[in-house]
Amino acid sequence: MVVRGSGSIPPASAMAKQKKGFEARFRAFHTANPHVYAELVRLCRQARRKGHGKIGIRMLWEVTRWNLTIATKDPSSNLKLNDHYHSRYARLIMKQEPDLKSMFNLRALSTH
Repeated sequence: MVVRGSGSIPPASAMAKQKKGFEARFRAFHTANPHVYAELVRLCRQARRKGHGKIGIRMLWEVTRWNLTIATKDPSSNLKLNDHYHSRYARLIMKQEPDLKSMFNLRALSTH
């Protein structure tokens, strides 16, 4: 039984709206910062060349954070690289880069 109120699960329509808003923020970030995607892809390919069939996006995200710490702008956040975006980048990389299509193990998406 789900009890509505503080700490309750939001209705499906509210969750869909939240997900859509998050997706829009991610797309805005990605559009404003193409160098983040390029750096993640570069690191993926470097790992592949070194013989890694799989790698964790979180590790690459932290390396990217270090490498790009002063070059990134996010219009929706004060953070340089929002920790909630890394899973979206893993999916985008595997979708757009045929040679990296199996680079990451994925979990179900959640909204943030």
